[in-house]
Amino acid sequence: MFGGPDTVVAPMAIGSRFGGGMIVTANHAGRILVVDDQPANLRVVSTLLSRQGYEVDNAGDGPTALELCRRHAPDLVLLDMMMPGMDGFGLIAQLKQHEELLRIPVVFLTAAHDRDLLLRAFDAGAVDYVTKPFTPEELLARVSAHIGLKLTRDRLERVAREREELVNLVAHDLKNPLSSVLFASDLLMSGAARPERAPHYLHVIRESAQDAIDYIHRYLEMQSAAQQARSTAAPPATCDLGEAMEWLVRRYEMQLEARGMRLIVRMPSDEARVAIDGLVLRQVAENLVTNAIKYAQAGGELELSARNGAQGYRQLIAQDRGPGISLHRQRDLFKPFVRLDEHTGSDPMSSGLGLSLARQIIANAGGHHWYEDREGGGARFVIERPEARGS
Repeated sequence: MFGGPDTVVAPMAIGSRFGGGMIVTANHAGRILVVDDQPANLRVVSTLLSRQGYEVDNAGDGPTALELCRRHAPDLVLLDMMMPGMDGFGLIAQLKQHEELLRIPVVFLTAAHDRDLLLRAFDAGAVDYVTKPFTPEELLARVSAHIGLKLTRDRLERVAREREELVNLVAHDLKNPLSSVLFASDLLMSGAARPERAPHYLHVIRESAQDAIDYIHRYLEMQSAAQQARSTAAPPATCDLGEAMEWLVRRYEMQLEARGMRLIVRMPSDEARVAIDGLVLRQVAENLVTNAIKYAQAGGELELSARNGAQGYRQLIAQDRGPGISLHRQRDLFKPFVRLDEHTGSDPMSSGLGLSLARQIIANAGGHHWYEDREGGGARFVIERPEARGS
């Protein structure tokens, strides 16, 4: 408990201090959970914190506090040590049992000055304590310090995750154009290429290298755009489905032929412009083609087609006559690091990131990407994008 009326600042006193400008506004926004079995204490501390710009949740006992943490993890817990039933020590022990909650900083509020009790609080996992009675300035200073540390740590972890995701994305997307370079250059160096096809293979090498450079440029632009708050939004990028399909044919027709696969192309009957950058669409679509080359060779064919989707949407479809995807594997198909066939050794460079990244890219651009079984056997992957305005 915070104690009697003489141990905390009364609400009227808090208001007068705010009016007089004695308390400095918190530098960091954050969510704080205040846990105490005395409603008056909850009201006073919550008022103090709310007026400083913090989001505040209240709990009158340990079980309620634990449930609130599970629903929406706070950035800090102000926790009364002595409560009936589950006391502060019991609650912090419960928090440590949940991975998503164990790193929430906990500041104990206590009237006790017993050294052993305070050491026990630190052993339990508390990061700080405030003894009662306390002044608003003292409580807010400690709260601000620990909220600041927590939010800074969260930002650093988020930056680390984003950098890891970017590295995965770059590594995966550079693999496809570089694989095309290796395919074409190996054929030229081995002397197995027919002379009339040599210019085509040289073009594949040149175009693939340019694609790799374009990917890198786009990632750098994305990073720059994320760091700068641009006042005017750039017009949405669009591309033609037919042109994207023609590019896929030029890039992969001979690779499919070399692996004994027939390429069937069903072009759209009209102009089919969709709202997505052409480089991004090609990047996602060629992942489907290379997956077919790796996993569906036994089917002997790959079909690319375009069709109308839901109203206002167009679809690009890649389907084969390979073994398809079993039901139990379909649940994990778009998860990171899951390969279509975990037992295949045909591609030691495969990371299992392709479909996961492809779905993420399409979803971020406002579209859909899914798998469905093909009638008669085989796999069908669908990329659905909104039609470009004015198309």
